Amino acid sequence: MNIDELLSKMTIEEKVAQLCAVPIEWLLDENKDFSEEKAKLRLKNGIGQITRLAGGSGLTPEKAAQIGNKIQKFLRENTRLGIPALIHEECLSGYLAMGATSFPQAIGLASTWNPDLIQKMTSVIRQQMKAVGAHQGLAPVLDVARDPRWGRVEETFGEDQYLVASMGVAYVKGLQGDNLKEGIAATLKHFAGHSFSEGGRNTAPVHVGEREMKDVFLYPFEAAVKLANAQSVMNAYHDIDGIPCAASKELLTNILREQWGFNGIVVSDYNAIDMLRSYHYTAKDKSEAAKQALEAGLDIELPGIDCYGEPLINAVKSGLIPMEVLDTSVRRVLEEKEKLGIFECVYVDTSKVNGVFDTEDQRYLARDIARESIILLKNENGILPLSKDIKSIAVIGPNADTFRNVYGDYAYTAHLNCSEPSVKTVTVLDGIRAKIGTSAEILYAKGCDLSDPSKDGFTEAVEAAKKAEVAVVVLGEKSGFAPDCMTGESKDRDELDLPGVQLDLLKAVYNTGKPVVLVLINGRPLAIEWAAKNIDAILEAWFPGEECGNAIADVLFGDYNPGGKLPVTIPQNSGQSIFTYNIKQSSCHDYVYHKLKPVYPFGHGLSYTTFNYDNLSISPDDEGIIVSFDVKNTGNIEGDEVVQLYIRDVIASVVRPLKELKGFKRIHLKPGETKRVSIKLYEEQLAFTDKDYKLVVEPGTFEVMIGSSSDDIRLKGSFQLGGSKKYIERKRFFSDVTVY
Repeated sequence: MNIDELLSKMTIEEKVAQLCAVPIEWLLDENKDFSEEKAKLRLKNGIGQITRLAGGSGLTPEKAAQIGNKIQKFLRENTRLGIPALIHEECLSGYLAMGATSFPQAIGLASTWNPDLIQKMTSVIRQQMKAVGAHQGLAPVLDVARDPRWGRVEETFGEDQYLVASMGVAYVKGLQGDNLKEGIAATLKHFAGHSFSEGGRNTAPVHVGEREMKDVFLYPFEAAVKLANAQSVMNAYHDIDGIPCAASKELLTNILREQWGFNGIVVSDYNAIDMLRSYHYTAKDKSEAAKQALEAGLDIELPGIDCYGEPLINAVKSGLIPMEVLDTSVRRVLEEKEKLGIFECVYVDTSKVNGVFDTEDQRYLARDIARESIILLKNENGILPLSKDIKSIAVIGPNADTFRNVYGDYAYTAHLNCSEPSVKTVTVLDGIRAKIGTSAEILYAKGCDLSDPSKDGFTEAVEAAKKAEVAVVVLGEKSGFAPDCMTGESKDRDELDLPGVQLDLLKAVYNTGKPVVLVLINGRPLAIEWAAKNIDAILEAWFPGEECGNAIADVLFGDYNPGGKLPVTIPQNSGQSIFTYNIKQSSCHDYVYHKLKPVYPFGHGLSYTTFNYDNLSISPDDEGIIVSFDVKNTGNIEGDEVVQLYIRDVIASVVRPLKELKGFKRIHLKPGETKRVSIKLYEEQLAFTDKDYKLVVEPGTFEVMIGSSSDDIRLKGSFQLGGSKKYIERKRFFSDVTVY
């Protein structure tokens, strides 16, 4: 395909069409089949993208594939240039389509601290999306979550840029594959700083300095571009210092393309271009909004043709937008289609679609990821694991027997607020029943709703607890876009307590005197100070997806030893909300009534076994420092430990955090087994943005901290970095970890 030749043949209308998208609903008739009449109206000049072929349309994957083929055939045969469309879909926690495997929400994926497992997951997502005919996935979310009030914390990989980057790079590699023509273009979002909004409110202004933006919020994006060759980036909605991200040439061109070498396409978050006119008031009309976005470097408007349709055509014809600016973005779109192989292979074999959706192997992977994501926050007196010889168990709570509430906001069932699950879903109650069968009496009581103030169900719940040997209480949140949801996109909260009367229910069950296990199914860190002080055992499960109940039952009854770790800090209360582990010394002041100490720190997570750390050695290397140590399983059962390496730059030219994650590894150890872990820490990982806003490595003393969490440090040491300061371009982002 000769892009220059193709570009030279295109009219302004045909060029503009390549920068637009058409929602699939615009092309369907009343029977949800392809309408050629509507296509002739909408696609006469071609089109750049089709929006969400299966996701949100209610089409089965097989039907979506059939309609995708019809659309591409129409474009091939009924438009002058015959340019196929690029089809995008959502895929945050699995392909957002009916019948697609639904994995744990992103915050749960991060809790595995296992990038290799996430790459396996996105390889499955790629396979399912390719079968339908999709080319681009609107994931991963690389926002660094610093404020738990923000509803989209659940969509992120947590509060630390190193962990977010590690998971994000793995996600992109799995989704895009080794050969892009056989892969799905990953879309990094939301570029950039979206998670640090004013008051934790979605789309609100972001107040962040240039240095923190570079060192924290841009870090995961840079890693995904440079290490994984991510092929798409999506702008964020907010403004930074008065400049909306959708109109920021600094972000979308200077940093992304000129500094990092990004060679893909930039797409708008849905309706973000028109928001320059209707929301930010930096543009007087749609043509001016189109000009601001296009000149900043935003190539494609999603999800429709609001500003990049007639308004853009008029702007180019009137001279408001130079032709070369339009051509630059059109060329990028055509080149992206060529890289994805769309010109060569535009149709899919619809007879093979169903065979790749939610297979037995895929469900096992979903269960495995869910198990690895579960975090044992507390286990007083070894109450867990529960014995399978137990004679009675009470299962209580609004999230105990619900298929709907086990999903994050971009899973099909939650996104469309389905009355029936789009895929077989195992609730917690289902999982416990399947685990212990008829050998024990299971007493179920809902107790209360998630947010309703009624306590009418308390009596039944208390009676169930009194009759049982142990009570498993399943509480939390509901994610999605429905009015009764309290986490997810635009579901921001000004307090972090358990919603409604759930805490009162937990206290009522606790007052029976029976042992209580609290299971949390939620999307953000919740203020659970009372539970942490009083409840015997606590599991954090986030939104575990379709295999929720089986995974939780495996952990409850000891068929799986939990090894998940927190990717976020859990604060004591709402007033302590913006509190991360990597604070600076000047932020270490206590409040009047509370110490500056979290309920559970970043990186925390217990096991049914114990681990000992020993024999630390720190030695120089040609490219950095080698940190080695032994880890031994000192308990009686096998288990996983996530070893974590933190550093502190003791004296620097600008204020630095007291602790920074610079390496980690999830390792499996049998009882009594010892493994030696060697972490190669590169000099580039010690770099930061200096007072002149340049990336620098400075000589000096660095403290090394090896631990089981950011607060549970087992080994300490230090090293001296000699020489003079060096200005660098970052190429290495992660440590190399070897386990012997």
